[in-house]
Amino acid sequence: MQFVISPSRLASGELTVPGDKSVSHRALMFGSIAEGRTDVSGFLPGEDCLATLEAMRAMGVGIESVSDTEIRIDGVGLHGLSAPAEALDLGNSGTAMRLMAGLLAGQRFDSVLTGDASLSARPMGRIIRPLGEMGAVIGSVDGKPPLEIKGGGGLTAIDYAMPVASAQVKSAVLLAGLYANGATSVTEPAVTRNHTELMLAAMGAPIQLKDGRISVEDGCRLQGGPVAVPADLSSASFVILAALLSNDADLLIQNVGVNPTRTGVIDVLRAMGADIRLENERLLGHEPAADIRVRASELRGGPVDPALVSLAIDEFPVLFVAAAAAGGRTVFSGLAELRVKESDRIAAMAAGLKRLGVNVEETPDGAVIEGGRIAGGEVDSYGDHRVAMSLAVAGTVAEGPVTVRDVAAVDTSFPGFASLLDSLGVAVEVQQA
Repeated sequence: MQFVISPSRLASGELTVPGDKSVSHRALMFGSIAEGRTDVSGFLPGEDCLATLEAMRAMGVGIESVSDTEIRIDGVGLHGLSAPAEALDLGNSGTAMRLMAGLLAGQRFDSVLTGDASLSARPMGRIIRPLGEMGAVIGSVDGKPPLEIKGGGGLTAIDYAMPVASAQVKSAVLLAGLYANGATSVTEPAVTRNHTELMLAAMGAPIQLKDGRISVEDGCRLQGGPVAVPADLSSASFVILAALLSNDADLLIQNVGVNPTRTGVIDVLRAMGADIRLENERLLGHEPAADIRVRASELRGGPVDPALVSLAIDEFPVLFVAAAAAGGRTVFSGLAELRVKESDRIAAMAAGLKRLGVNVEETPDGAVIEGGRIAGGEVDSYGDHRVAMSLAVAGTVAEGPVTVRDVAAVDTSFPGFASLLDSLGVAVEVQQA
């Protein structure tokens, strides 16, 4: 499947985007090991989250889909999961696999985690090592999936200093810590998204936070309850950029999660001259949310602060497009983590933008982009949903049509992406390649 996007004039108005993927994953997992019922609203019915849902069902959790975006979970408690009859297929989701490994490391039964070809090529050593220090026995193929997790061995708490900032690694260790003997702590080298800490605390876990060190004790009991999932800022970022690059659009994107551990994309775009304002700021359950107003702006390049990397790790593909459309030179660094995502996102974006006539110099941990002009052409997404959507946004301001190949993975995080662009006036055609 491919997108064909022609230069377009965006309409002004109000809209929303699908629910937050990170929060949706966690609501499923944590609600499953909580006691009582958890009612989730705003759930993201994308393929990644649906894989997590099916995995929890396979371990005996009763989960009812009330609607596409509402689910009801009858939690089984911390020790109530049962052995799945077969390997748990997590599709394309690195978040699901890493968090699930932490959750399953402390169970009494054996389990196997598998995924698609893309996920099976992604490194899992960063979770295997700390979980192994806790006593978990996890088999792999050179540190890559499938992961074979032995149950029943018992875990010991650790005090783990992460060498690289990663919310997924932090979450895996904290989840295992719920089953370990003693207090488990994780120290971050830089702030990462804190959805795990917020949701566990809301469910009654004794989470302690001090000076970048997060701790949890064993023996706690989680209590189910309502979980409101805000709209996903990562998904909103594609719409935000499309509006910024338009002639005169004025968009209000409603009910978006603006957790300060996630808003680096807004900070980077504002530094480039973007007119982005947060309105109606509030708490949606335990997560900060707001309506985001975006007005067309003239962007300018410059050095991007590496300190913002952990606060915008998923949004750098779309920020590469912002740099390509901006005036002047933009320098990205500190992005080595992007090379081990669903694709090597630095290489994928550099290749795509070069095909569209943009001057890009790839570096080991980033890129230097000379902006100002985007030509039409054909580009490859390398099966990466964020690369596909970012290059689609580039097509809205290109000098000619842009064809983005291999876009089926977009449904993992943003079902209805093409339809939403169409509703904004973007000339987008979905073709079977």
